Amino acid sequence: MLDEPDLTTGELELEERHSLRRVAGLSTELTDITEVEYRQLRLERVVLVGVWTEGSVADAENSLTELAALAETAGSQVLEGLIQRRKQPDAATFIGRGKVDELRDVVLSTGADTVICDGELSPSQLRNLEQQVKIKVVDRTALILDIFAQHAKSREGKAQVELAQLQYLLPRLRGWGDSLSRQGGGAGGGSGGGGVGTRGPGETKLETDRRRINTRIAKLRREIKAMKTVRETKRSRRSASGVPAVAIAGYTNAGKSSLLNRLTQAGVLVEDALFATLDPTTRRTAAEDGRVFTLSDTVGFVRHLPHQIVEAFRSTLEEVAQADLVVHVVDGAHPDPEGQVSAVREVLGEVGADRIPELLAVNKVDAADEETILRLKRTWPDAVFVSARSGAGIDELHAAIAERLPRPAVDMMVLVPYDRGDLVARVHRSGQVLQSRHLDDGTELRVRVSEEIAAELEAFRL
Repeated sequence: MLDEPDLTTGELELEERHSLRRVAGLSTELTDITEVEYRQLRLERVVLVGVWTEGSVADAENSLTELAALAETAGSQVLEGLIQRRKQPDAATFIGRGKVDELRDVVLSTGADTVICDGELSPSQLRNLEQQVKIKVVDRTALILDIFAQHAKSREGKAQVELAQLQYLLPRLRGWGDSLSRQGGGAGGGSGGGGVGTRGPGETKLETDRRRINTRIAKLRREIKAMKTVRETKRSRRSASGVPAVAIAGYTNAGKSSLLNRLTQAGVLVEDALFATLDPTTRRTAAEDGRVFTLSDTVGFVRHLPHQIVEAFRSTLEEVAQADLVVHVVDGAHPDPEGQVSAVREVLGEVGADRIPELLAVNKVDAADEETILRLKRTWPDAVFVSARSGAGIDELHAAIAERLPRPAVDMMVLVPYDRGDLVARVHRSGQVLQSRHLDDGTELRVRVSEEIAAELEAFRL
């Protein structure tokens, strides 16, 4: 009997994720909503709609292609995509009246059950468009939040996603208003009712749900704040040990997790899908000269990343802001890598990580054409060009990271007694050993270390 292959954590997670794909045949047709609308999205057969307000036709098509990839990641089948050229989205229905009629015809002819709009719609736009096309309408923000809800694994990730969903939901609550009154106006049904304090519509179902959601938001914020404290404690412990931190950031599906696996053999989940990684992974590795540093994989960014996500994931994104170096991974095979880079830098600026030294790593060079690679080399002469799949350029990337790591400040020649092996180990871990030899009295070392370790070694200085 053959032994079963030993699966990595990432492979097991991928297998589990694929086994939980959405089931075909679940209807999302609108029915009378007696409860506040907070239903799990069950996307199945969708039509995409975009409004092109600026840029070229290629930009508009790239944006809709990305929306299609998001929809497929959420488990839906894309049937059709429509783009309308307008100075700005229609205030009432996002797209113009003529385009609404065209959209309704497409919905009827394709049998779609959901419309996804490429933008964040106001509550009235959502309601008006649904009334016109007679099926469920979802905007880009709700779609991204749905993907995040599917992919979050850790307790912190789930809390952050729920907070973002509730913040998005709060202004979009729908119900039956006064007909869902919590107080009936008194016992016995008489005009006098139950006396002072019991007459009137009371608290509506909508108000009750709004209050409950606000209570839940406050509770989630407290929980995330507590988790942030734990994260900061771990971070300060790492910085106290003198181990440099490197964060891998970049556009979603640029290959950040694949690069982390290549650089550290981490075995984390890799999937050709948007937002496959939500929970950050940190791994230790070492440069060729022996200096240890940490590499952290982070959540991917996307154009117009919902502000609720940036706000809810702020504590996670702050990992990037506290790093010594940001390895910015770019998808070299994407139609618009320059646009991806500017979108990522915009989010990095929001979390205060734009001051951190940046190393651009252009990934997927094996899938990009030669003309694109030459153009990107002219645009970013200092970038490293790699392929996480084939391993091309990984050694150069490792060397470029090591070169940009902060170097310890103090050069010393010391003779450390053999009973202080802990100190020698610490120097190897956090400093740079330039020369080493074993003598009768102890280990003679020429080292470059931080001022903190230098103070401990001062007693053994030669």
